[in-house]
Amino acid sequence: MTQTTEAAQVPEDSRPVRPAPSHRIHRAWFVAAVTFVTIIGAAAFRSLPGLLIDPLHQEFHWSRGTIGAAVSINLALYGLTAPFAAALMDRFGIRRVVAVALTVIAIGSGLTVWMTQAWQLMLCWGLLVGLGSGSMALAFAATVTNRWFTERKGLVTGILTAASASGQLIFLPLLSWMVTDHGWRPAAVTVALAALAVVPFVWLLLRDHPADVAQMPYGAKEFVPKPAPVPGAARRAVTVLLSAVRTGPFWLLAGSFAICGASTNGLVQTHFVPAAHDHGMPVTAAASLLAVIGVFDVVGTVASGWFTDRFEPRRLLAVYYALRGISLLFLPMLLAPSVHPPMVFFIVFYGLDWVATVPPTLALCREQYGEDSAIVFGWVLASHQVGAALVAFLAGVARDHFGRYDVVWYSSGALCAAAALMVLVIRRRRPASPARTAGVTPAAA
Repeated sequence: MTQTTEAAQVPEDSRPVRPAPSHRIHRAWFVAAVTFVTIIGAAAFRSLPGLLIDPLHQEFHWSRGTIGAAVSINLALYGLTAPFAAALMDRFGIRRVVAVALTVIAIGSGLTVWMTQAWQLMLCWGLLVGLGSGSMALAFAATVTNRWFTERKGLVTGILTAASASGQLIFLPLLSWMVTDHGWRPAAVTVALAALAVVPFVWLLLRDHPADVAQMPYGAKEFVPKPAPVPGAARRAVTVLLSAVRTGPFWLLAGSFAICGASTNGLVQTHFVPAAHDHGMPVTAAASLLAVIGVFDVVGTVASGWFTDRFEPRRLLAVYYALRGISLLFLPMLLAPSVHPPMVFFIVFYGLDWVATVPPTLALCREQYGEDSAIVFGWVLASHQVGAALVAFLAGVARDHFGRYDVVWYSSGALCAAAALMVLVIRRRRPASPARTAGVTPAAA
């Protein structure tokens, strides 16, 4: 449907196409920069959950399982909203969807300062921020990359994926200091203000399509007309899903990415700080270690994008998952009251691998599903967040039941080994095959 629609479109105006002069930076890079800053602003809230588990437990006497349930709702909606957000961006434009999403994040985060009941935490922190951040998920980065870039897609995907880690790097030390010295409410307000501060940049500087400024996508040889708005955004997202689920690669990608989410957002991002605090490490020190993960995550993700443009993405993913699983098996032995060199080595090693899986996973979605790849990736991302949501909840329950997190670290390491095997059996698509679901070669990756 998408291909037919795009083929039938013509430019909305007769403005001449203005190819970017060779001595000037292409407009696509400015759009990517605005997208990077926008994702950083939206990532502020993702720095907060792990810092609030202990303060909310102490103030309201809520169990860690209850708090983990709110985080689970947030993570699940973050993923389940993504494919619909990609379709909504096709229907209403990137700029409108992103501006509304940032506003919803700000409202949800700001309202938490008045909550007194657990259901209010699940409404504000889980529902509102989950919906808003889901619209700012990696499907946003995928849509921008697909529209504005013909070349360097792997590199751009890596850079935009790293924006989330950069937001963690920027906000974690500040928020941990606020939570420790001034309580959790000023931290929640800071997150709300950060989301609102990005809205003017989005509205004034972001553009939906290169045709809006009469330019070609970066690396394109000819003008690409802007497609007409696609009605029935929700229907299209579901239709693409129903088509994708009939293919084997979708289930392998979704299953491996669910394990990716379980071992990162659901486990380490949510429970590393309280787990380290259980061993006597100060909250500010544990939060600083997570921020260091953010530093090396930027390096690892950008490097992964560069590798994805040059090497087989299946093999890259298998290596990433295997190394992540090995590192998680060693983590219970490294937690201690103070930061020591082996822990620093783990943080650096794990940080390089944190979301390095995104560029090769997105590349496989493009290879298998062509023009629908952004929406398919949105559904694959949904599985990522469902996996994260399950582990965010189950890890809290395990901590309440066993009094420690060790069993969760070991289980996650074993799951990563399974993910490495899953991605290796994804079959290649013939280069000349249609961009939907037909034409799979019998050769394994």
